[in-house]
Amino acid sequence: MRLTIRHTTRYAFESPVTYGLEQLRKTPKSGYGQEVIRWETSVSGGRKELSYHDHMNNLVELISFDKGTTELVISCEGEVEMAETHGVVGQHRGPSPLWLFDKVTPLTKPGAGVRALIKKVEGETELERLHALSRLVGEAVKYEVGSSHPDETAEEALAAGKGVCQDHAHVFISAAREMGHPARYVSGYLMMNDRIEQEATHAWTEAHVRGLGWVGFDVSNEICPDQRYVRVATGLDYKEAAPVTGTRYGGEGESLSVEIEVVQQQDQQ
Repeated sequence: MRLTIRHTTRYAFESPVTYGLEQLRKTPKSGYGQEVIRWETSVSGGRKELSYHDHMNNLVELISFDKGTTELVISCEGEVEMAETHGVVGQHRGPSPLWLFDKVTPLTKPGAGVRALIKKVEGETELERLHALSRLVGEAVKYEVGSSHPDETAEEALAAGKGVCQDHAHVFISAAREMGHPARYVSGYLMMNDRIEQEATHAWTEAHVRGLGWVGFDVSNEICPDQRYVRVATGLDYKEAAPVTGTRYGGEGESLSVEIEVVQQQDQQ
């Protein structure tokens, strides 16, 4: 299945930007059941300075702001060929070693809430227990748009009892690592069945299972990722896989709009 993806991020500022840099992680990865046919990033109000692959093998593009700009528009567009893997990504590949994904981060640090959740997990095999964990996280943290913030931790999400896909991912990762599974955060694109236009990227998780390798779990949609899921960036948590991070001076009064379209090509339907 071939997907066409368009992703536009538009920043508008009431006062001019003096200086600014942004790191983009918006380019899908080839491999693991997906192949990038083409991908282009264009910038208005700034320019691409360089690109590189980070320690998670994410393609990072460094964008600088034009001095004095009051608007920055970043447009990404491309095509990705997807294969059905039933959520199985496969054996671990570098550059980061597998043991790194056991590392606890501030956003995924387990506490009483995560440990109580783990006690409810049942299943005879590792895979069954991870599926059970995914269901339990979804029951403990009800999906509610706008109910959390980017710096919310796994324990805070459990205490609140509500969150978004990012929170589901952090709680699952925290518990999976505590259960002895290397786990990582995945950000990417998802083709929705009921709409083409979207306002945000999606997030899910992958846990490493002996004999299978990395296996994906989407707590928010209660499934393992299929052909509709396009992997873009991975990390220990949201901060390492966020689509955009950066800093700037000036540019007060920011307004942000995001437009995403993910659609299956007509001749592929």
